[in-house]
Amino acid sequence: MPPRVAEAVVFLASASVLVLEIVALRLVAPYVGITLQTSSAVIGSALGAIATGAWAGGRSADRWDPGALLAPILGLGGALTVATRPVVRGIGEALAGGPNAPAALLLAMAAVFPPAALLSAVTPLVVKLHLAELSRTGTVVGRLSAIATLGAITATFATGFVLLVVFGTGTLIIGTGSLLMAAAAALAAARGFGRLGRRTGAALTVTALLPLPLLAPLTPNPCAVETAYHCVRVETDPDRAGGRLLWLDDLAHSYVDLDDPGHLEFSYAGAIAAVVDETFPGNRPITSLSVGGGGLSLPRYLAAARPGSAATVLEIDPGVAAVARQRLGADTIPALRIRVGDARVALGREEPAGYDLVIGDAFGGLAVPWHLTTREAVAEVRRTLAPGGLYVVNVIDYRPQRFARAEVATLRALFPYVVIAAEAETLTGVGGGNHLLIASMTPLPTAQLQAAVRARVPGWDLLDPAGTAAFTGATPALTDDRAPVDQLISG
Repeated sequence: MPPRVAEAVVFLASASVLVLEIVALRLVAPYVGITLQTSSAVIGSALGAIATGAWAGGRSADRWDPGALLAPILGLGGALTVATRPVVRGIGEALAGGPNAPAALLLAMAAVFPPAALLSAVTPLVVKLHLAELSRTGTVVGRLSAIATLGAITATFATGFVLLVVFGTGTLIIGTGSLLMAAAAALAAARGFGRLGRRTGAALTVTALLPLPLLAPLTPNPCAVETAYHCVRVETDPDRAGGRLLWLDDLAHSYVDLDDPGHLEFSYAGAIAAVVDETFPGNRPITSLSVGGGGLSLPRYLAAARPGSAATVLEIDPGVAAVARQRLGADTIPALRIRVGDARVALGREEPAGYDLVIGDAFGGLAVPWHLTTREAVAEVRRTLAPGGLYVVNVIDYRPQRFARAEVATLRALFPYVVIAAEAETLTGVGGGNHLLIASMTPLPTAQLQAAVRARVPGWDLLDPAGTAAFTGATPALTDDRAPVDQLISG
C-alpha cells in the first residue's frame, strides 16, 4: 500500500470514529436527554470500541492477510455507520419512559460501539502492512498513530463547529458511511489486496450503498427541527386551539397559548406569575431578564399583564429562538429582545441594577447547566438586579432533593432573603419535580406570597424563611470549583 494511501485510510477511519462519537450524543438526546450520564455513556462506549477494535485489529493482522481484511472492514464499518440512525431510533422508541441511566448506556452502545470497533481495527491492519523491517517499527507506528490522531482531531473540530450545523445528523451519518463504503470499494478494486478483499469488499459495498440510506427516512424521527443543541418539535394542544407545547429532546419544555398569553399551563409558571404579581403589585411595567428562553411563556405573560414591560431573554440555541419566532409568536411580544449565546457569559455583559426581575429557567435535560448554579453565577445575577429586585429560579429535583437543597444554600450565601415554593408533597420530601427558589436583597412578603401561590396553583405551598433554612440544613453552596449537579439529582 502506498504511504499516502495508508495515511488517507487511517485518517478516514479515525475521523469517522469521532464523527460517530459526537453525533451519537445528538442521536440519543431525544430519548434520554443531554446529561452527564449520557455524555459519559457515549464517551465510554467510544473508548471501549476503540480499545476493542485496536486489540482485535492487531490480533487479526497477525493471523490473516491485513490487505485482504481492509476493504471488508471499511465497507462493513460504513454500512453500520449508516445503519446507526435507524437502529438508535428503533431502540429509543422501545425504551421511551424507562430509567434514563440504563437507556443512555444501551443507546450509546448501539450508536457507537459496532461501527467504531470495526473502524478502530483499521490502524493496526495498516501498520502491519507497512512493517517491512524491524528497524523502522517505531517510525511506522508513530507516523500512522499520529495520522490517526490528526484525523480524530480534525473530525472533532469540523463536526462540532461546522458539519453538524450545516448538514444535521442524518446527512452527516449517511455521508460518513457512504464515504467509508466508497473507500472500501476503491480498496477492493485495487490490485494487491487479495481475492477475498476484492470480492467481499465490492459485494458488501454495493449491497450496503443501495438500501441503507433509504432506511433513515422510514424510521421514526422525533425531531421536527434539529438545531445546534436540541431535537425540537412543537405539538398543538387538541383541547386549546392556540395551545402549543415545545419539546426539547425528551422534555416538554414550554407551553404557550397563542390566543391567551395569560394562560400558563405549567404549574411552576403559574407560581412564578403569582410571586411576581404579589411582589410588584398593580400592573406597572417591569423590566425582566430570562435566563433560558424556550417558548417565552413568561415574557409573553408579563407583556400582556403589565403593558409597557420590557423583557430580555438569554437563549443559547439560535434554533430554539428561530422556532419561537416562527411557530410560537415571539415576534408579537412587545419590547422583547432575544440575545443568543451562553447565559453565563451574557450575564457578565449586562449593566448593573438593570432589571426588576430575573427568571432562571434554563435546562440541559433535567438539570440546570452547572455553570448557572454556582455562587459565582448567582453573584452575576445579583449584580443585574435593581434595588428591590427579585430572582426566581426553577429547578427540578427528586428525593432526597440534594440539588435543590444545594441551590437554596447557594442563593442564601448571596441573598439575605430566600424562600422556596413547590408542591406540598415535594416540600415535605415525599414527592419531586419543580422547585421554585425565590431570592431578594430586601424582605419578602412571605405570608402574602404563600397565599398567592396557594390560590394560583392548587397543591402548591411556600415555605417561610425559617422553613427554607430547615429545608436547606447544612448543605454547602455550589461553586465553580464544585457543582456536581447531575450527580446530586440522580443521587
